[in-house]
Amino acid sequence: MKRVLFLCSGNYYRSRFSEIFFNWHAKKRCLNWEAESRGPTLLNIHPGFMFQSTIERLTYHDIPIDSYKRLPLKATQQDFDAADHIVAVKQTEHRPLIEEHFPTQLDRIEFWEVHDLDCAGPEETIPHLEREVLALIERLEGSKD
Repeated sequence: MKRVLFLCSGNYYRSRFSEIFFNWHAKKRCLNWEAESRGPTLLNIHPGFMFQSTIERLTYHDIPIDSYKRLPLKATQQDFDAADHIVAVKQTEHRPLIEEHFPTQLDRIEFWEVHDLDCAGPEETIPHLEREVLALIERLEGSKD
């Protein structure tokens, strides 16, 4: 099983949605990939295990979340070592954090530009994540790896 690592600052909203949405679709397609998510740093302390809009959108899609109920996790070198593909969900936000905390990993990371709450609401961000995740799955399905 190959592994995708999704990164975002708080590991509470965008990366968590991407992880769960990816795993659900990968399993449906019998793709030999699974996802995890982490934060390069945990800059923000959030109440609960996951952003409410993330929970609502996953529920809307009938994607179960019980096995994903955990607090946000900070990325470690072991997370990077175990990953076959790495995505940071917003380059302008996450590149500086990765440069500071994991500089040797920069050339391995695919950067997206999916906004956080400071720039867009969940009604824009979550569908954007869905499109990006599905496009990634399509690429992984088409790869010979």
